Amino acid sequence: MVLYIKNMVSLRCKNRVQAELANLGLEFKKIDLGVVQLSKKITVTQRKCLMDNLHGSGLELLEDKRSILIEKIKNVIIELVHYTDHLPKNNYSDYISNKVGYDYTYLSNLFSEVKGIDIQHFIINHKIERVKELLQYKELNLTEISYKLHYSSVSHLSNQFKKVTGLSPSTYMHQSQKRWNNLENT
Repeated sequence: MVLYIKNMVSLRCKNRVQAELANLGLEFKKIDLGVVQLSKKITVTQRKCLMDNLHGSGLELLEDKRSILIEKIKNVIIELVHYTDHLPKNNYSDYISNKVGYDYTYLSNLFSEVKGIDIQHFIINHKIERVKELLQYKELNLTEISYKLHYSSVSHLSNQFKKVTGLSPSTYMHQSQKRWNNLENT
């Protein structure tokens, strides 16, 4: 049996789901972002308990097919941008379509209708979040980040970063470092 879970976007979320399943005595075969493959079917009572327990953590069991599909799209993008080093060089649409198993035009229209943002902007927002993380780790410089996330140039990355955040990457880093120093001094 497969369960789909909304807002399950990190290792912490996966651990939370795993703990709730163990708490209810439910065995699983596999847990991925947004998806849990259970060893056997669960009862209505178990489903209700799981739903209630997950809700307290900001997670939600999905039952509507459209919502499940949207969550699949989001999870493919989040996993791709945040957890892999192999971003498609130029065609996210084919990658998403292949991973989710639907025509990209259908996915794009559904995503835009339900989320109020197109898939491309969702990808850009997550790429910028990833840039922020990488800048804060200070392991890579902007040129290396640009290459890693397949931007055509540092200038393109910087322009997109400023368009999304309102700050240049260097200003963001400066303000971030300032906040961090203030926290350490309090």
